[in-house]
This record gives sequence, C-alpha cells and structure tokens, in this order.
Amino acid sequence: MTLSEKRQALTDDLTTLPDAEERFVYLLDKAKKWKPLDGAYKTDERLLPGCVSRLWLYPEFRDGRCWFGMDAEALISKGIAAVVCGFYNGETPADIVATEPDFLAEAGLTQVLSANRSNALANLRKRIKAYAENCLADART
Repeated sequence: MTLSEKRQALTDDLTTLPDAEERFVYLLDKAKKWKPLDGAYKTDERLLPGCVSRLWLYPEFRDGRCWFGMDAEALISKGIAAVVCGFYNGETPADIVATEPDFLAEAGLTQVLSANRSNALANLRKRIKAYAENCLADART
C-alpha cells in the first residue's frame, strides 16, 4: 500500500467517526493492538521529549525501508504513535521525509488532542523525519 493509499484509508477511518469520543476509542484500539516494545529498547535515548507520559521510539532501516517500533505508558499517546508509526512503517526514507502526517488534522484527530499530546505528536514526527534523513545521508556516502 502506498503512502497515498494509507493516507486515504486512515482519513476514511477517522472521518467516519462521529465525534471526539469515538476518535479516542479508535486511538485506544490502535494502542492495544500495537506490539509492545521490548524492554531492552526502552532507553533514555529513545524517549521522546515533550511527552507527559513516557514514549519510546525504536527506528530500524532494513532492505531500503524504515520501520518504527514504539511503546508508551499512556494508551492515548501509544495510540497516536501507533497511527503515525503505522503510517510510515515500511516506507522509503525519501517518502517519509517528503510526506507530512497532515491528514490527522484534516480527519479531526489533532483538534481533540491536548497541548501536551500535540507536542508529543510533533516531536514524534521530527524524530521519524530525522531518522529518515539520516538514512538518506548514509545511503549517499
């Protein structure tokens, strides 16, 4: 599935939900289904700044594509990260760098987030993008 197709599927899923409460249920469901990150990867260097609860990101580069494992103490934070990491999982670094998760706002998800969770989402995107940029730079050398 391309990023465009993933974007459309997520937008369709989120826009069919009638209200903020249903969007939170959607996030909780995503969080519960996401595979927990092995405790060995829950290190301080993998913690994302700006989160009220702890959120870890474990990126990997395999076969020319990026993969993102993550975990969080709070289910809402984990659900947000699951949506974003799931969106970027298996994509090339160039596509990740070029594609913002702006569909989350279009689908009404970011409007229901607290300031701290919005900050965590922005930090997650920055960390994912920086990782993809590093993969691109490594490929050029």
